[in-house]
Amino acid sequence: MPIGVLCNVLSVAAGGLLGTAFGKYLPEEFKEKLNRIFGICSMGIGISSIVLMQNMPAVILALIAGTCIGLALHLNALIEKGGRTLAALTPGQSGDRAGSDLLVTGIVLFCASGTGIYGSIVSGMSGDHSILIAKSVLDLFTAMIFACQLGAVTAMIAVPQAVIFLLLFFCAKMLYPLTTPAMIADFKACGGLIMLATGFRIAKICDFPIADMIPAMILVWPVSRMWTNWIAAML
Repeated sequence: MPIGVLCNVLSVAAGGLLGTAFGKYLPEEFKEKLNRIFGICSMGIGISSIVLMQNMPAVILALIAGTCIGLALHLNALIEKGGRTLAALTPGQSGDRAGSDLLVTGIVLFCASGTGIYGSIVSGMSGDHSILIAKSVLDLFTAMIFACQLGAVTAMIAVPQAVIFLLLFFCAKMLYPLTTPAMIADFKACGGLIMLATGFRIAKICDFPIADMIPAMILVWPVSRMWTNWIAAML
């Protein structure tokens, strides 16, 4: 049962609706400072996963190579295009550059963040929903902050989020028998690094290319296995 996925999707939808209804009563300074706290929380979740790393060179190689693949495929640009299309088609959205950019950021954070992808796969593989539940708490309030400026369209982000996370959840069940403890640990560490970068982005400290880093979470599986079976055995 994808409890964590459903919890996360509902938190985004609820946060979008609550922010639309009550966001006008919150001062701008409150919104800005609270968003930084969300970023720190994401960093903390990421660090707790990074320490599980078994093969540091494999994880670093996968992260660099995966980001290069993402940049070559222009994943971030594709997500931006989809976000602007959604903004233009949504009633009440002006489709202006500022609003579209904010919507794109929301889509990346809720649908394509390392936390969500990592949490969905871990939930599907092991039944551990704790990461997605922790993300749900963050997303509830983050969606409220986004909805203060975007309106009810924020709640609509929950639709593509549900599709992506459910696919990852059910595919993970098929992948689990093919993995080893070292591969799982390195996967968690890679996801933790992306979660750390996501935290920096949420807190507006550094604008990491989160969407372009996503292929690393696929690449880390074979790289970790090859490192363990071939390279580490020769050292």
